[in-house]
Amino acid sequence: MSLDSRDVGKIAHLARIEISPDKVDEYAGNLSEILDLVEQMNEVDTSQVEAMAHPRDATLRLREDRVTESDMRERFLALSPASETGLFLVPKVIE
Repeated sequence: MSLDSRDVGKIAHLARIEISPDKVDEYAGNLSEILDLVEQMNEVDTSQVEAMAHPRDATLRLREDRVTESDMRERFLALSPASETGLFLVPKVIE
């Protein structure tokens, strides 16, 4: 599929990007090559290929869900400049 400068201008407008006039022909050539590659890939018969969710059909190893650290909430709250009812108090930043 071949794109001309008018097509590239329309695509640039829709994408809200500015392309300098001296680069339009270069972009037209590059985009045409990409579209040709897509057409070539669409011609490949994949009717006998089974769809897969993961290329290696691997399953994730799960770890045991257990607590590994002690509860230090009170210690951290004691180090903060201001806290109230178990929450950190911070200065207001939005008026």
